[in-house]
Amino acid sequence: MTRFLITHPSSEAGTDIRRMGQQPIALAAAVLAVLIAGVAAVALWRSYGGTPPEPERLLQARQLQVRAAQASEQLVEKTKGLEVTQQESIDQLQMVQDQLQTVRRILASQQADTKRLSEQVASLTEAVDGLRQSFASVQSEPTSPPARNRAVSTRAHAASAAHHRRGKVRG
Repeated sequence: MTRFLITHPSSEAGTDIRRMGQQPIALAAAVLAVLIAGVAAVALWRSYGGTPPEPERLLQARQLQVRAAQASEQLVEKTKGLEVTQQESIDQLQMVQDQLQTVRRILASQQADTKRLSEQVASLTEAVDGLRQSFASVQSEPTSPPARNRAVSTRAHAASAAHHRRGKVRG
């Protein structure tokens, strides 16, 4: 047979195949040993050295629940405060509306009184103007009293003088 310059490893005489078969088993055994050692270390650490993560998580969850409850209570208190403030605002608005209605009624009453008084003033102004015109027309007529009126006044004067004389004589 002819020999080639390149040789195949399996063609050489020896126990290479046995060596390769033993290495993966040893590698798997080493990995398994490391895993077992890691699990054992974690178990020992949890039981003796450190706090297990579950209680920490439970503690954190409880703290979050407490914070959420406090935040919820604060929101409820603020909401109640807003409700009270809103009700006070509504009450104040109602009072202002009532006062506005009262002012409107008073204003309407005053306007009606003003209108009535201005009508009365207008009526009185017309009456005064009528009296002025009547007085002006009386003054424009002759100022001498009629003859008949003079006679009546002379008679009245004479009668009172006579009555006066009689009273002195009796007394």
